[in-house]
Amino acid sequence: MKKRAYIETYGCQMNVNDTEVIFSILEGAGYSRTEKMEEADLVMANTCSIRDNAEQRIWGRIEVFHQLRASRPGLIVGIVGCMAERLKDKLLDTHKVDLVVGPDAYRSLPRLLEAVRPDAPQIDVLLSRDETYADITPVRTDRGGISAFISIMRGCNNVCSYCVVPYTRGAERSRDANSIVREACDVYQRGYKEVTLLGQNVDSYLWKSETETVTFANLLERVAAIAPDLRVRFATSHPKDISDEVIYTMAAHPNICKHIHLPVQSGSSRMLALMRRKYDREWYLERVAKIREVMPDCGLTTDVIAGFCTETEQDHADTVSLMDQVGFDWAFMFAYSDRPGTLANRTMQDDVPADVKNRRLSEIIELQNRKSLERYRSQIGKELEVLVEGPSKRDPNRLCGRASNNMMCVFPATGRSKGTYTTVKVVDCTSATLICE
Repeated sequence: MKKRAYIETYGCQMNVNDTEVIFSILEGAGYSRTEKMEEADLVMANTCSIRDNAEQRIWGRIEVFHQLRASRPGLIVGIVGCMAERLKDKLLDTHKVDLVVGPDAYRSLPRLLEAVRPDAPQIDVLLSRDETYADITPVRTDRGGISAFISIMRGCNNVCSYCVVPYTRGAERSRDANSIVREACDVYQRGYKEVTLLGQNVDSYLWKSETETVTFANLLERVAAIAPDLRVRFATSHPKDISDEVIYTMAAHPNICKHIHLPVQSGSSRMLALMRRKYDREWYLERVAKIREVMPDCGLTTDVIAGFCTETEQDHADTVSLMDQVGFDWAFMFAYSDRPGTLANRTMQDDVPADVKNRRLSEIIELQNRKSLERYRSQIGKELEVLVEGPSKRDPNRLCGRASNNMMCVFPATGRSKGTYTTVKVVDCTSATLICE
């Protein structure tokens, strides 16, 4: 009889894809997936270390897992992913987990599970320079079967001063382009209508064989060519690397969605230099201008950090003015949290008081809410093609789905079904949703 595995996933889309890879590896070790923690033989959290509040949330879940294990002898509790790599010793010292496995060591899970004993927790957090899991077919966790995540690369070489990713996911390496196209073909043949190509910095994707060199723009073209009704999305772009070639490739293929997530982090060139982002305010604004010149209706979203080390009121004002000038559709906005082990943690002082960070963050959020409403209002009267994702959470008599620009639309359910395309007309909006007919 197969044992059952339950995994909670925290953080970004890449972690969702990692969870699907882990389930595939566990299947080979005799585990089937369950969505009920109470019936599982193996309970794990796939973790994120990018921000402190994400880690604190997972410590709370570890306590829940530990209590469940106390009532269910033999239950194995594990932590996998970025937090596993960063806090390996602390996790084992708590005696509340049996298994600690880093992002490049998922293949070792069957061996480690066999070796777990009450007095012998198992750990493997070694980073790799070549692991991409290219040969593993993920177990898709999207029950709707509409959209699939495909990892095209792992790790990061940028070493931004605030970021833990290079230390928890290792150096950048690109996956075999042919394996990516095969995986995209497979999900399309299984009925999926959308794929999202994932990487910490997709624009730097570069795969070479003895006979060919494939850039990110080349890869986009190959995946888009699979079928005209297969939508292609990607995340995340880095402002220093997004090229004209990528922008023109997006514009040339109707099924490559017209949305770019382009994290700016700050509107101050001084802050960007301290963050080691390798571009300045002017470069970022030029890239935005190019995107909107080639694709005027392209959705544009971003990440913003408030209160990074030494940030002044003028630096903050520069961020506010850039956000006002660009007019992002929406943004992930956070107060800076110092992450142990990063360059900023080792060489800079986290000297912006918490109340100042929170005040600046509130100002940024207030501005973005206004700009989001403006952006969504600009869509009123337009007709958009939408991929139907399913019933609206607020009203089961209406359906929801995203337009190419990534804006969420809700519309009457009559005569439409999940996984199909439909054309809607925007008649109203909120700051996060288009109301359509």
